[in-house]
Amino acid sequence: MSLGGIRQSQSVLHTWSGLLVGWVLFLIFIAGTAAYWRVELTRWMQPETGLPATAPVALEQAQRFLARTAPDAQRWSIELPGHRSSATTVSWQPPGAAERRRGQRNPYQATLDAQGNPVQVRETRGGDFFYRLHFDLHYVPVLWARWFVCFCTMFMLVAIVSGVITHKKIFTDFFTLRRGKGQRSWLDGHNALAVLSLPFHLMITYTGLITLMTLYMPWAVDANFSGGRDAFFAELFPRAAKVEPRHVAATPPDLKDVLHRAELQWGDGRGGSVQVEHPADAAMRISVRRQSGDRIADADQTLTFDASGSLVDEAGARSAVVVTRDGMIGLHAARFAPVAMRWLFFLSGVAGTLMVATGLVLWTVKRRAQLPDPARPHLGFRIVERLNIAFVAGLPVAMLAFLWGSRLLPLELADRSDAEVRVFFYTWAACLLHALLRLPRRSWVEQLALAGVLALGLPVYNLIAWHGGLFSALGEGDGAKAGIDIGLLLIGSGLLWCARKVHRFVPAMRKPRTTRSTSTAEAKL
Repeated sequence: MSLGGIRQSQSVLHTWSGLLVGWVLFLIFIAGTAAYWRVELTRWMQPETGLPATAPVALEQAQRFLARTAPDAQRWSIELPGHRSSATTVSWQPPGAAERRRGQRNPYQATLDAQGNPVQVRETRGGDFFYRLHFDLHYVPVLWARWFVCFCTMFMLVAIVSGVITHKKIFTDFFTLRRGKGQRSWLDGHNALAVLSLPFHLMITYTGLITLMTLYMPWAVDANFSGGRDAFFAELFPRAAKVEPRHVAATPPDLKDVLHRAELQWGDGRGGSVQVEHPADAAMRISVRRQSGDRIADADQTLTFDASGSLVDEAGARSAVVVTRDGMIGLHAARFAPVAMRWLFFLSGVAGTLMVATGLVLWTVKRRAQLPDPARPHLGFRIVERLNIAFVAGLPVAMLAFLWGSRLLPLELADRSDAEVRVFFYTWAACLLHALLRLPRRSWVEQLALAGVLALGLPVYNLIAWHGGLFSALGEGDGAKAGIDIGLLLIGSGLLWCARKVHRFVPAMRKPRTTRSTSTAEAKL
């Protein structure tokens, strides 16, 4: 096969591998990109919380609160504020209470402010909703969702590699952007966005596959662990053995001192959470877990202390293979990234999102030019076109409606966080219905404009309803809340600019194509 034939075959592969799962890839990219700020989004969605106390002070306050509130509990759990989070979260397990299942709400918990006082914060999923959405797809059963996401991610990897092979002048074309040229302009934009963040796209796609490798490649685990994946993860993430209470009364040591000992043991590490088993018994065990953002390798590193504050157990050395895996997961999640690097991750994710979007639009632009009558496309083309609108324009509308839900839903509403999620999906369904009922061009303009108005309206609402909003956050030095408002202003302006460009665009008119047989017959006449 000639080089041209190889490129042609790769072009077909690139086109269809991108289109068939392109809508899901757009969801994964846009939700995953938003998840780079999931902690900051959660802070923004809970405006009742202010700036945090330092971790030692917060731990001292939490210990006093739990000693008053639940002195005889089976377990205390304390999530400490970090450089990104803003509040201390404490929870406890009363005597005789059953163990909670993962994801189950805990009625025995409180949020403490910087002074150590419990504060009533609104129930919300916050930025964690976008994080879980980009690989769990929410309403889809977890295993099926992750299998499907892995399948789509593999197609993404194929599309990236075949795209590089297809475009022989891809790096030259990166510096070429012809405006107002229809299909050529969309292709230039698609190429520029692809090349701009090509290393990021390869990294994020490959490491995304690594995070779920035991799900779709379980044979090595099955061959080496008789207990299957459970035994594998038990060895990969060892936990300290549970201890039985001695029924001898004891008082916990100063947890602030225990945290200090743990941080000395780690060197440059910081504590992220503290858990105390049997806090009123001499058999108590105090576990201090290291913050995952301290290093690239995203591993659970925990030290265990006894009632006297002496170290009794620490995690063993991890193999090079495990550290490599943890490093890839850390690169994917970017919890280690400082603010400047996090912005680079975020902007690269935006470029990836726009790359997928332009690829989807490019498919319809190119095929419309090839239709016998572009004004009357066939059913398959109309379905693709409407789905493009519902995903590329409708998803941002739904995500912004989710943020509006956190502001407008009644605070006392039962299962409020679930109601926020329903707002997201109801809005998205409405956008799909709107795209089906309206003409494509009007749908694009109206949904992009609606998204822009929703984004710009949130900071304005915060100015009115939350004691100065952006200006108050800047005055207090709360960069997280101020940054979300500024980001919304920029996003809203960009969406309105896109809506205006689509509204003002005048497509070139072309006469309907006639078939070859008809043309030949007319020539004979």
